[in-house]
Amino acid sequence: MKKDTLNNHRKIANDIMYYIYKYVDTDINLDELSNNLSVSKFHMHRVFKSEFGKNIYESIKTIRLQKASSLLLTNKNSTITQIARMCGYSSHTSFIKSFKEKFFMTPTSWKKDGYKNYIFDILKKSSSAKNSTANFSSLSPNIIKMKEIKAYYIRHQGYNRSIRTTWQKLQTWILYNNITDFKQIGLYHDNPTVTPLNECSYIACISLKDDINNPSFPIFSIPAGVYARFDFSGKYGDVLKFMNWVYFEWLIESGYETTTNPPYAIYHKNHFLSDEEEFKLSYYIPIKL
Repeated sequence: MKKDTLNNHRKIANDIMYYIYKYVDTDINLDELSNNLSVSKFHMHRVFKSEFGKNIYESIKTIRLQKASSLLLTNKNSTITQIARMCGYSSHTSFIKSFKEKFFMTPTSWKKDGYKNYIFDILKKSSSAKNSTANFSSLSPNIIKMKEIKAYYIRHQGYNRSIRTTWQKLQTWILYNNITDFKQIGLYHDNPTVTPLNECSYIACISLKDDINNPSFPIFSIPAGVYARFDFSGKYGDVLKFMNWVYFEWLIESGYETTTNPPYAIYHKNHFLSDEEEFKLSYYIPIKL
C-alpha cells in the first residue's frame, strides 16, 4: 500500500474513533458518519478494522462499557437505567446483557464490591504490578484545562514490556531527524484496569513544537478537556497499580466522574526507554462534575 493511501486510511480510522468518543452517549449513526467522511460504510468498516484490529461496533461497545464500569461506582445517586442511558443504551435489558458478557456479573453485583475481584484478577496477571510496593494515598492532583495536542504515533496491541520496541522506533525517528523539542506521550484507548492486558490498545505518541515535512508516522489529536493531573515517579509496574488506584479509589471518593476521553501520560522520563525501567510522568485523567 502506498504511503499516501496508508496515511489516508489512518486518518479515516482516527476520525471514526474520535467520533465514537465524542458521541458514545448517543445512538451513533454510522450512515451519518459515513456521509461526513465521504466514504462508503463498507470502506469505513474495512479501514477501521485494519487499523484497530476490531470492528466499529466492538469499539463502541467497549468504550460504552468502560464508561459504565466507572459511572456505576462514581454516580452513587444514579439508577442503573440512568447510567445505561448515559452510556448510549436505549434499553435497560440490552445494557444488562452487554455488561454481563464483558464483566461476568450484573451491574448491581459490580456496584456491590464485585468490581474488586474483577480488577484484582487483571492486576495479578501483571507480576510487576502485583509486586509493586508503591503507595499513592498521599498523592493529590492539579485540576487543569488542557488544549488539544497533535501527535505523531504508533499503535501497540497489548499493555506489557513489548511496548519498548514501539518506543524505540519513535526514538530512532527522533534521533535520525535531530529533533530536540518534543514530548513523549502514552495514550490509553483501553483502560487496562478493566480490560485484559493483552487486549489493550496503547498508543506511543510524539508531540512536536513544530510540524515536520513528510513525517514517517501518522498524526492525530489528543482531545482538549478538563483533566486531573497527577505527577509522580517510580518503576515499571507502578503505573498499572496507580491506574487501579486512581480509578477505583481516588475517583470514587473524589466526587468527579471520568469522561469518555482517553487518559494519557506525558513522560518526563520514559520507563520503556530506561534500562532501569524508571519513569517520571504526569498522568492526565479526564474528569467532570
